[in-house]
Amino acid sequence: MVLNYIWIAFFAVAFVVALVRLLFLGDLEVFPAMMNSTFDSSKTAFEISLGLTGVLSLWLGIMKIGERGGLVNALARFLSPVFVRLFPDIPKNHPAMGSIFMNIAANMLGLDNAATPLGLKAMEQMQELNPKKDTATNPMIMFLVLNTSGLTLIPVSIMTYRAQMGASQPTDVFIPILLATFFATLAGIVITSLYQRINLLNRTLLLTLGGACVAVAGIIWGFSQLDGATMNAVSTSVATILLMAIITGFILMGLFKRVNVYDAFIEGAKEGFQTAVRIIPYLVAILVGIGVFRASGAMDMLIGGIKWCIETCGFDTGFVDALPTALMKPLSGSGARGLMVDTMKTFGADSFAGRLSCLFQGSTDTTFYILAVYFGSVSVKYTRHAVACGLLADLAGVIAAISICYLFF
Repeated sequence: MVLNYIWIAFFAVAFVVALVRLLFLGDLEVFPAMMNSTFDSSKTAFEISLGLTGVLSLWLGIMKIGERGGLVNALARFLSPVFVRLFPDIPKNHPAMGSIFMNIAANMLGLDNAATPLGLKAMEQMQELNPKKDTATNPMIMFLVLNTSGLTLIPVSIMTYRAQMGASQPTDVFIPILLATFFATLAGIVITSLYQRINLLNRTLLLTLGGACVAVAGIIWGFSQLDGATMNAVSTSVATILLMAIITGFILMGLFKRVNVYDAFIEGAKEGFQTAVRIIPYLVAILVGIGVFRASGAMDMLIGGIKWCIETCGFDTGFVDALPTALMKPLSGSGARGLMVDTMKTFGADSFAGRLSCLFQGSTDTTFYILAVYFGSVSVKYTRHAVACGLLADLAGVIAAISICYLFF
């Protein structure tokens, strides 16, 4: 529903701006430019979706091997001591704990198709413990904030889009995205814990979160000691080595568990093909809307107004061109994806704005969509502090993405 209004707004605002330019400025080219943008954007959307097919099939095939090999279960067991303390209102051996662990682990590995059903199952099980069926419980809110903060270890789709848009090193955003999404998740945990009076100073949480912060601080400090060219080279090298190690590790784990890795890969690859085909109409719709909005001059007016405000405050405006992706992300994943692609198309995949838009896309998730789907699945009407915590985590992710992008690029 939100995306419906956004899409209509793109065309309505674009038409009004174009009409004003025609009547008051005598700009006879604005409407032909808008019409041409619809054809260009449709072509771009189809070409991107077509190019995604192979890469999505590859990665979802590899992910299916990891799923069959038990890596999701292993990660769930590894995270168990932490989540028991983040969800104190859920009995330790309740089935909801298993679904929560599986959902978070699947999200971290980029297994979206597996993560959503597991998340809905977790919500149903938590609803069984809910004394007020129309009101969100603390565990529900913590669970959804962890989902909206978008902690993902492997941003496959973003690297694929960068490859499609001609990036010289599509994986160069891997480490920056990992850092930005970590800060968003950490902020979400801390903010929600303060709301719910969860003790973050107990030994397990302190060691886990503190150790993760120290590790991330060490990574940032290490990269800050390098010059720009060396930093980019090291980041890209580390990313490619890690990704290759993950692929190899998944296959070896599958062999160790006596999984038919070839059949598992084929099954996952089929899902990748279906996913690539399924997103074509959505990508066409959003890119056409954005293309018309930009061709009318409305996007330039919006960005110009934000730049003026930033300049007035005395700050650098290099990040402003990528802001539309950040503003759209809490509302719509497909909308933000379209704006990310549009930013890379307009400014270049290897431009500062192009890379930052990828960081914005990868640092958080679609807050309102996730809240609507998950709460709607169990008929919860009163969400309490869920929206506030989710949006504050998003804000932390945006600020972290901007800071890290300036550090790396």
